[in-house]
Amino acid sequence: MKKKKISVFSVVNGLIFILLALIILVPMWKVLVDSFDLQTAYGMKLWPEKFGLAGYESVFSNPTLSRPLIISFVTTICGTLLALALCTMGAYVLIQWDMPGRTFFANFLLFTMIFNGGMIPTYLVLKALHLTNTLLVVILFPALNVYNLVLMRNFFEGIPASLFESAKLDGCSPMQTFIRIVLPMSKAALASIGLMYAVTYWNDYTHYKLYITDSRWYNFQMKLRGMTMGSDLPTAVGSATENTVKNAAIIVVILPFMIAYPFLQKYFVKGVNVGAVKE
Repeated sequence: MKKKKISVFSVVNGLIFILLALIILVPMWKVLVDSFDLQTAYGMKLWPEKFGLAGYESVFSNPTLSRPLIISFVTTICGTLLALALCTMGAYVLIQWDMPGRTFFANFLLFTMIFNGGMIPTYLVLKALHLTNTLLVVILFPALNVYNLVLMRNFFEGIPASLFESAKLDGCSPMQTFIRIVLPMSKAALASIGLMYAVTYWNDYTHYKLYITDSRWYNFQMKLRGMTMGSDLPTAVGSATENTVKNAAIIVVILPFMIAYPFLQKYFVKGVNVGAVKE
C-alpha cells in the first residue's frame, strides 16, 4: 500500500489557514472573555477572573442600550422582508418577455448602478419627502438594491420555460404562477439574497449617520460606535464595569448571525452563484 505524500504546498496552505483562523478567533475570544469578566483589566486572558452576566443584563435592561437594539431588530426584519418583496417582484416583472418596454426598464435599472444623484442631492430629495429622522429612510433606502434584483432576475430566467407554459395552460394568473411555482423553486436564492439584505440592515451605519440626526432613532451600530470611541460610554448595571458592558454589546451584535448562519448555510452555499450560471 502506497503512502500518500504530503506536498510542501499542502503544509504551507494549512499553516496559512491556521494563522488566519487564529488572527480571527483570538480577538473574538478576548472580547467574549471580557464580556463575562466583572473585573476591569487589560491584556489577554484565557478565562474571566470574576465571572458574571451583569454586562449582558446592562445591555438588555438599560434603555440607552435596549432601545437601539430593538430598533436594529425591527429595521432588520422589516427591511429584509420589504427588500425581498421588492427584489423578487421586480425580477419577476423583468422576465415577462411580452411586456412592453421590458428592455428599457432593465437598462434603466442597470444605468442607476453606474450613475446616481450623489450624496447631497439624495439628502435634499429625502428631506423634501420628509423621510429624514424617520426609520422609513433606513428601511426603504437599502431595500432598493438593483444588484440583488439583477441576480434574482437571472435566477428566475434559469427556471424552465415549460413550467410557466404549464401554469398558463392550467389557468394560473401571473401572480399565482409567481407564488405557486417561482417562489417555491427559489429557496436558495431567497435565502442567500435575504441573508445579504439582513446583514446589510443589521450592520447599517452610513444611512443612520447621513439621514438621522435624532439620537432617539439610532440603531445599535451607532450606539456601539459611540461606545468604542469613548464618546458615549454605557451606564453599567450592578457589578458590571463599563469595559464589561462594551464587550457584551459587541458580542450581542455578532451573535444573531452566528446563530442564524448554520441554519441557512445549506441554502446559502447553493445560492452563492445565484444567477451566475445559465443552462
